[in-house]
Amino acid sequence: MRVLGLDLGSKRIGLAVSDPDASIAFPAGTLRSTGRKADIIAVCQLIEEREIGAVVIGLPRHMDGRHGPEAQAAEKFAAALRRASGLPVETLDERWTSQEAERSLAAQGHNSKRTRAHVDEVAAAIILRTYLEIDRNRSSRKDE
Repeated sequence: MRVLGLDLGSKRIGLAVSDPDASIAFPAGTLRSTGRKADIIAVCQLIEEREIGAVVIGLPRHMDGRHGPEAQAAEKFAAALRRASGLPVETLDERWTSQEAERSLAAQGHNSKRTRAHVDEVAAAIILRTYLEIDRNRSSRKDE
């Protein structure tokens, strides 16, 4: 089952997709954000095209763990996507993903100012990779 990772932003939504075995996360571009209703429709189309079976959305908490307006918006987006797609949609703490994505791209010689969309898709891949690792750990504990 393929899993879709989303890094929500006010201008763009970073995308990442797993392989069919849900073991590897790949950056998959961005969608231009045009409002929640239109964004949900666009993500549902992507879900259908890519044969997605589950979705994970980055939850932007404050550094002390509190939920601010962005986290509340992400939770509302997750609930709306769950209703629209009928798929399991989870959220995952994403406090450091954008910084990790910027560091990773800088190490590869990319200028993050010039490639902001690339940062968004790499952040989505980090969110998805983390989710897949957590899911694998849950599954291996069940098997014990």
